[in-house]
Amino acid sequence: MFSFFRKLFASKKTKTTTEGDPMKKFLIVGLGNIGPKYEHTRHNIGFKVVDFIAAQNELPWETAKLGDITVHKKKGRSFYLLKPSTFMNLSGKAVKYWLDKEKIPLENLLVITDDLNLPFGTLRVKTKGSDGGHNGLKDIQEVLQTTQYNRFRFGISDAFSKGRQVDYVLGEWGDEENKKLPERLEVAMQIVESFGLAGITQTMNTFNGK
Repeated sequence: MFSFFRKLFASKKTKTTTEGDPMKKFLIVGLGNIGPKYEHTRHNIGFKVVDFIAAQNELPWETAKLGDITVHKKKGRSFYLLKPSTFMNLSGKAVKYWLDKEKIPLENLLVITDDLNLPFGTLRVKTKGSDGGHNGLKDIQEVLQTTQYNRFRFGISDAFSKGRQVDYVLGEWGDEENKKLPERLEVAMQIVESFGLAGITQTMNTFNGK
């Protein structure tokens, strides 16, 4: 009888420990600007990726401190999807808050952003790097005091004329881009899940450049 209760309490303790394991929690931050004005712009591709993941898994968004958040659970992992409400240039504050609040280790952070230096639809995951002139990444780097964090760059190309960069980045997707986006978003979701399930190295080897 006593051995039965010992096993019962031991199994409950083990389950709680597993659920609270910080190594199984991941913060997936989609960078963007809030409001309908920016919703369909190239600069908001980070929001678009996490929105796609939430929609595919029928996940409700909750408006919380410094952003909208939802949790995607898969194979024992918890993916905290975050859309900061701080506007792009102050993204670091939201990232740090949610890392600390959920006790998620820095190596389990993945920041999704647009990249002018990559052809449209090119997907590239890196473990570190400069901000590349991206204000969102620059602020995250300053707040976290490191460049050693994972980032997922979604190519938007540099198909703009001289002096038109801001208009291009804050402009809406063209017809051809919109036709190709669903397939690219599907692959983006696979990258995010692979990051949590297979690790950053295997994810880079499998998906970079595809």
